[in-house]
Amino acid sequence: MSEQLLDCVEIDSRDTADATVIWMHGLGADGHDFEPIVPELGLPDGSAVRFIFPHAPPRPVTINGGMRMRAWYDIKGLGPGQPQDDQGIRENAAHIEALIRRENERGVNTRRIVIAGFSQGGAMALHLGPRYPERLAGIMGLSTYLPLQPTFEDERNTANNDTPIFMAHGRYDPMLPFELGDNSCRYLQGLGYDVEWHEYRMEHAVCMEEIRDIGAWLTRVLDL
Repeated sequence: MSEQLLDCVEIDSRDTADATVIWMHGLGADGHDFEPIVPELGLPDGSAVRFIFPHAPPRPVTINGGMRMRAWYDIKGLGPGQPQDDQGIRENAAHIEALIRRENERGVNTRRIVIAGFSQGGAMALHLGPRYPERLAGIMGLSTYLPLQPTFEDERNTANNDTPIFMAHGRYDPMLPFELGDNSCRYLQGLGYDVEWHEYRMEHAVCMEEIRDIGAWLTRVLDL
């Protein structure tokens, strides 16, 4: 394909992949952040799943004093009424869409692709997944929220109305308060989305109980 793709970390299956998980990292991290989790997911032996962990492009982030770091979009603040980086979110959503199309070219049907992410990466997954024009296998948002909510109902695509969504949040998250995730989940459920909600006794992190729950959900939605 001719379009420029994001740099990624890839963990391929032992056999030719017939399913893919595209997993976006959080603010200031990179694609290596969740690489060690893959063996801990407990997927069935012989599962032909490719994991792709893209690196977000570096950019200045307002909330961090304008420091350049890997970020999917700028954050000016997390309080109610703060402006959101519409342009940045949409530009990087287009980059992630390009990764989906690349997987299609490699022989993976969109119905066998999961879009996932943690924190800012999870916001990208929740933004892109319901808007994508082809049915995905699943959408996963960890310790995150739904961005650009005011335009969501006009922009969502019916192709993913019944796509399973996994959302999880730490009860004691000091960075993205629990209520942000909980409210986003309730909003999506109110629109009829199949959201499986999990909460854990943790802060802005991932715990082993959550990793096991993710593995079980992936096994189910990918029919492994």
